[in-house]
Amino acid sequence: MKNETNRPPIAVILAAGIGSRLSPLTDNCPKSLLTVGGSVILERMIRNCLSCGMSQFVLVLGHMEDEIKQFVDKTFRDIHVTYVINERYRDTNTGYSLMLAASAIGTAEFVKFDADVVFDVKILRKLLDDDHADVLCIDQNIALEDEEVKVITDDQMQVIEIGKTVDPKLALGESIGIEKISAKTGKLLFAELNGMMKVREHFQDYYEAAYARLVDKGSVFRAIDITGLNWTEIDTVKDFTAANAMFETSITTVSRGQKKAIDEAAEKQTITM
Repeated sequence: MKNETNRPPIAVILAAGIGSRLSPLTDNCPKSLLTVGGSVILERMIRNCLSCGMSQFVLVLGHMEDEIKQFVDKTFRDIHVTYVINERYRDTNTGYSLMLAASAIGTAEFVKFDADVVFDVKILRKLLDDDHADVLCIDQNIALEDEEVKVITDDQMQVIEIGKTVDPKLALGESIGIEKISAKTGKLLFAELNGMMKVREHFQDYYEAAYARLVDKGSVFRAIDITGLNWTEIDTVKDFTAANAMFETSITTVSRGQKKAIDEAAEKQTITM
């Protein structure tokens, strides 16, 4: 993994939304603090990052920001967290939230997460291990409809089109909401978002709209296929139920070295048996 010898990327987590489609579960609880498989969604995400050597976090908050801050500060005492507040979370979307994180990220490489995605740490490891600078994760085993962010690639997995309006018949799969962004592309991305958000009609745009604009201007994004690895986005009560069926156990922070030792021990036991 190239980031084991270099500075690990910053984890940027977008957690400003209300989660109204999850009502009544979110009536008194932010979506990212719901419990799935014995662990809070945000806790599982942060522990996955820690397992991959990532220890710097930028959290973009809005709805019930104090509750999320209190949870993170109490649960994780030894990580570096910068909180960015989207005061306009009620009338903006993920594009606006990501734009606000620009100054906190600076010129660093980062991995962007949607706070409502529950995922196996293997996905993050695969993303960080990829040698390409700007990479998004896609799942091909998804029934593509209007709601999904669809991705078209060429035969080298370079992204040609991305967005919800992409023709599902031409798409390779769905973008799951986890991307690695280089320092070079980050500068272009935030400039694009800043320009977009000067026009009120773009307030409700998703950050993928900026990705699509950069692709049209020649920026190179690669897709990696994570089909078969567990992940799910939680938008509805049905999604929440499915997530609890998929992730049945709570999470602990396990480093790569510890995971390797566990796997080797399990392999030796299998051979012995």
